[in-house]
Amino acid sequence: MIELVLFGTFLVCLFIGIPVAMSMGLSAFATIMFTGGVKALSPASSILYAGMSSETLLAIPFFILAGVIMELTGISRRLIEFADACFGHLKGGIAITAILTALLFSSISGSGPATVAAIGGILIPALVKHGYSKRHAASLVATSGELGIIIPPSIAYIVFAVVAADYAGSSGERVTIGRLFMAGVVPGLILVVVLYLLARFLPREMAVAGGNASAHLSKVMGKNKRQKTQTVTATGGIASTADNTGLITIDEVTPVNAESGGGLGFRTQRAPGSVIFKAFLAAVPGLLVPVIILGGIYGGVFTPTESAAVASVYALVVGLFITRDLKFSDVFKIFTSAGMLSGRIMLIIASATLFAYVITRNQIAKHVADWMLSITDNAVILILIINVALLIAGMFLDAISAFYLFIPLFVPVLLELGMDLTTIGVMMTMNLAIGLITPPVGIDLFVAAGIAKISFAEAAKGVLPFIACGVGVLMLVTFVPAISNFLPDLLGL
Repeated sequence: MIELVLFGTFLVCLFIGIPVAMSMGLSAFATIMFTGGVKALSPASSILYAGMSSETLLAIPFFILAGVIMELTGISRRLIEFADACFGHLKGGIAITAILTALLFSSISGSGPATVAAIGGILIPALVKHGYSKRHAASLVATSGELGIIIPPSIAYIVFAVVAADYAGSSGERVTIGRLFMAGVVPGLILVVVLYLLARFLPREMAVAGGNASAHLSKVMGKNKRQKTQTVTATGGIASTADNTGLITIDEVTPVNAESGGGLGFRTQRAPGSVIFKAFLAAVPGLLVPVIILGGIYGGVFTPTESAAVASVYALVVGLFITRDLKFSDVFKIFTSAGMLSGRIMLIIASATLFAYVITRNQIAKHVADWMLSITDNAVILILIINVALLIAGMFLDAISAFYLFIPLFVPVLLELGMDLTTIGVMMTMNLAIGLITPPVGIDLFVAAGIAKISFAEAAKGVLPFIACGVGVLMLVTFVPAISNFLPDLLGL
């Protein structure tokens, strides 16, 4: 009955349109009152505060701040230029440029929707200009955005490490943020390869001939008018709106004819070394961010929280004094946007902490675990059931809410089945990453469809093959633990 009150209230609140954070909080309050009356609510305030006061969670607002600053410095454009200079001459070069740019920007933002919003404004029009339909262009960029929470640094891994520490069972097994960061590298790279192989088979609306132009992206894009672009956060909110030069709007492009050449991806010749070097130098400020974050953590110089703070200061210095894309008058807006977004995430964490407390206090997790283990003693079937549940949850919930909801329920079961916490963390994160492009919600897909100016339903048709490939990689990660454990074990994390 308690389970019905908790989850029933939660689902009803979601159905009537109440935000996830409020839904989790209201269902937790309702269950506490149902089991103990109004007096039982007395510890709720301290639980809500405790959920947000973890020192480790301080890394989240700093990562958000660094991501907002780096996007406003035009780093996404520079990363695209660098990827195109290196790989634009290859067959399907525009596709690999999109995927590799997502990989690079993911190592800065830690967010799927932020990655899509940052690179989509340039790459979706470029893909369309290169002959791809808007549907396939949007689906490719949206799926590449999955890398935002799989490739380190990732806000999802931070939350998993914090929450899973309380539900690791009697084994006392723990997983650090640093280990999870490294565990996501190999699965992320496998996904990059799979996405590229699939992208090479995407149909084009019109054949396009490669030119011999070595024109750099900035030369082609820089002639276009200024356009408002938005930075989107891990929760799908708008972080900021800024002017960026060098963007072609989706209204300005159509698939080009066979006589066209030059520009992004329209090269059959390798770019000159001078062009590659120039693009690399322009991208260095962005490329150094993951080096600072990960190098600081694994070199023992910083904790994850300290590395996020250092990355924020570095990003601010770069924007103000190196690229000079930021003005001092922008600083207040940047901190305001980052603060509002951090507050939104912390509200989710606070409500989710109370929700998880109710699950633990009423032994709901134990009841669910016992029920699942009573269904079958086949570990493979149970793991598949859990994966399906997580995939469905990912369609509707952001990673933070889903972790607080499902870690108490599923981690004890998966540990009982012999899985280790590192594999569980990467598996759950990949499930929720796939949810970012899966209808009926699919935040990444929603952002990409908006940039491409097509309906969500149209974009959803194009994303189905990518979902299938993502599930295939997920199964590899789930049943081959070495994929996620190899690198952290090698580094002794």
